[in-house]
Amino acid sequence: MPPLADVSVMIGGQGGDGTLTVSDLLGRYFRKRGLYVYTSRNVLSRIRGGHADASVRASRDPIAAQKSTVDVLVAFDQEAITIGASELAPHGYILYDSTAFKSDLPNATGFPFATLVGGALGQPIFKNTAAYGALSVVFGFDPAETRAVIEERFKRRGGEALEKNLKALEIGRKAALEAAGLADRYSVADGDAHDLVMTTGNQAVALGFVVGGGRFFAGYPITPATEIMEYLQRYLPPLGGVVRQAEDELAAVNMIIGASYTGARVMTSTSGPGLSLMTEGIGHAGTAELPIVVADCARVGPSTGQPTRHEQSDLSHLANLGHGEFPRFIVAPGTPVDCFEMTVDALNLAERWRVPVLLLLDQALCQNTTTSPRFDVQRVHVDRGERLTGDAVAQLTQYKAYQFTESGRSAYAPPGTPGVWAEITGNEHDEWGHVSVNPTNRVRMMRKRMEKMVKARDELPAARLFGPADAKVGIIGFGSTFGPIREAQTVLEARGKPTRFLQARTLFPVPVHEIEPFLKSVDVAYVVEHNYTGQFARLLRETMPAQHAKLRSVLKYDGSNFRAPEIIAAIPEVA
Repeated sequence: MPPLADVSVMIGGQGGDGTLTVSDLLGRYFRKRGLYVYTSRNVLSRIRGGHADASVRASRDPIAAQKSTVDVLVAFDQEAITIGASELAPHGYILYDSTAFKSDLPNATGFPFATLVGGALGQPIFKNTAAYGALSVVFGFDPAETRAVIEERFKRRGGEALEKNLKALEIGRKAALEAAGLADRYSVADGDAHDLVMTTGNQAVALGFVVGGGRFFAGYPITPATEIMEYLQRYLPPLGGVVRQAEDELAAVNMIIGASYTGARVMTSTSGPGLSLMTEGIGHAGTAELPIVVADCARVGPSTGQPTRHEQSDLSHLANLGHGEFPRFIVAPGTPVDCFEMTVDALNLAERWRVPVLLLLDQALCQNTTTSPRFDVQRVHVDRGERLTGDAVAQLTQYKAYQFTESGRSAYAPPGTPGVWAEITGNEHDEWGHVSVNPTNRVRMMRKRMEKMVKARDELPAARLFGPADAKVGIIGFGSTFGPIREAQTVLEARGKPTRFLQARTLFPVPVHEIEPFLKSVDVAYVVEHNYTGQFARLLRETMPAQHAKLRSVLKYDGSNFRAPEIIAAIPEVA
């Protein structure tokens, strides 16, 4: 068959079988060939056991979503075949570990990977590397580059680990070369995307925090946000920053509030259950006008839910966060570049307007690996807001930490600034920070805080539009729906059915000035999101009732991300 320009490989087995390792090795090889790569995971919240699978997709064209079909399935147990066989393309093939089971499918070949490596190396776990070796034969990989991937992946683990993985590679290659009809069964066309990096949203957020001047992070491990803290533990201390693993989320949010009070740029990361615990603290920061950034990596809820599965059901919680009313900005990246740049934006917005900024991500964006343009560090601009220095304080006759101003922003002098003393409190207060129950003061303070969401409008991350301006079918989405929607648009354009896509990057306050003109330009608009009740669509209906009739919902809440055909099938005008 001709070289594939878009290939997908799925690897399945039990937790601990090393499915993610095979995916990572394949991704590294495809990147060497100049291809765009997207990897995804489907694992349980346990160390070992239970079904786990991973997928890697490589394409000559930009991608940010899973392919709708699988070209090759690697199965370490029967369950992997049961789950994955239904996704095989018509030409698809199965490679499986025949150590423990046999398959009579005509498009399947078995190798006793665990037995082969167990006998030679004494440890059957190296079956994953052997499977990568077999795949390299099936796809006709260059042997030298195949080996180079192993060397790059395992050299940091020491000479013994590297030697055993190299031996496992050759065991897998030899088995596949000796099997009839497997060598060069498929080939993958090389690509031109060489000057790109492989990254995840979590890593991009961590780098954005470092480059954006963040210097204090406190968090508590929680899937799928933990990697942000792990990356920062590596990157931040060499630059004089501090990373603290707190005893729980209550402590984490209060730690960053305290650090913000001293003048540091701060952030924490969490997911739904942790966000619930942080709610009171975020409200405290909103009333005390202390700038904090909270990265929420959404997963399936409520309660513990499904820690390793994908969903976008935290939006309503964030938009209605806490008791009482206080300002907050909710911004939603859709790509790793967005994650990097909008983390810097969040830090700037938080300090400029002295409000909590909530960075809403989701499991697929946080943890799936994708090729991305390199982050442009030179374009990073750090805005610390209106901060008073000792010289500026010397020109004042009095300092009011919550001074009423036309802009709604009050200049801030951190503790230790010569000549300054002020009270900072989460109680209702007057301009000096003194606790107050005066009705007139309360009205003025509420307006001062809440009007920030109006006055900051033009500084919030702007929506992006894709597709012809005269298209009459509109699509609205946020977060990781970006990739599947853009792919659906490409497919529909080839069919002569144009669509217009609005990628919302500010979700709250609802950007009426962006979405209302968009809705007026189309006949119908489909809001694509991962939750049961259509939370973003509901926010749009509440704020733009005149456009209510044009809005439709395309919803998915089974724990997996959209694929392009699912979006196309849900839009009657183009399906």
